Amino acid sequence: MPASSHTSIPRLIGQIPIIGTVLLALSLGGCGTVRLGYNNAPGLAYWWINGYLDLDPEQASMLRTELQSIQDWHRKQELPLLARQLAQLKARALQSTNADATCQLSADLQERYQSLVERTAPALVAVVPTLHDAQLAHLEREFEKRAADWQREHVLSSQAEQIKRRSRQMVDRLVSFYGELAPEQHALVHAQVVHSDYDAAQVYRERLRRQQDGLEVLRKLHAKPGTPRQQRATIDALLQRTLSSPDPVYRQYAARVTQQNCTNLAALHNSMSSQQRAKLEETLQDYAQDLRALIKE
Repeated sequence: MPASSHTSIPRLIGQIPIIGTVLLALSLGGCGTVRLGYNNAPGLAYWWINGYLDLDPEQASMLRTELQSIQDWHRKQELPLLARQLAQLKARALQSTNADATCQLSADLQERYQSLVERTAPALVAVVPTLHDAQLAHLEREFEKRAADWQREHVLSSQAEQIKRRSRQMVDRLVSFYGELAPEQHALVHAQVVHSDYDAAQVYRERLRRQQDGLEVLRKLHAKPGTPRQQRATIDALLQRTLSSPDPVYRQYAARVTQQNCTNLAALHNSMSSQQRAKLEETLQDYAQDLRALIKE
């Protein structure tokens, strides 16, 4: 599951991008790599987290155990739900769609993502109280470094560069599901990006808020761990603030951009030829086969 641009310590594994009618398939990764990526997810998640925290051997062992537990739960409880959503999406691949249907798919998958994030709480409760000052300092430096890198690429680059990058990313995603795009479809993608309400500076501010929130919680649990029940309550509250920003301005912005994305992706899907939609159906069938295999493993 690919990661999004809002990186923070509560997001232990994967994130699901909201991109409309191909949302479910994109949340699973590249076609043909789903099984490999999924089965290696605990190791990849450990590698990513350790890059932020520089864990000692005991902490590393604890985290690996927790991550494996999360995957075992996800394979049993969540993959069948995702498989049903994928089947519904495949059944609609040849049909035209609208923004409401696209946003409903987004909401369904956001619910699955919320379930996954909430399931990370026991791992956080197990590992976070064991962190020491040097690790928290290392985490803060990594946050600052990666935030600066993100700002340089997404905020400080020229508007033309941002439009070019985002257009290229969207085209690449669409091609991987529908096949090659026609010139007018390339133009439609470009126009949608140009007129999008997406605001990298606002996303960057929310990224910083999440990082600071996470650091404050970790320091609080480090200084005064409290009881396991209190730790869980603190972690649960942090996860909820990660899922839904306490900043009403950002929530309104995110809702507006999500609605716009739903409208844009519906328009893109409806612009696809019968051959392109058949390619989407075939691609989703490949994902379905991978999911069925993963559930049985």
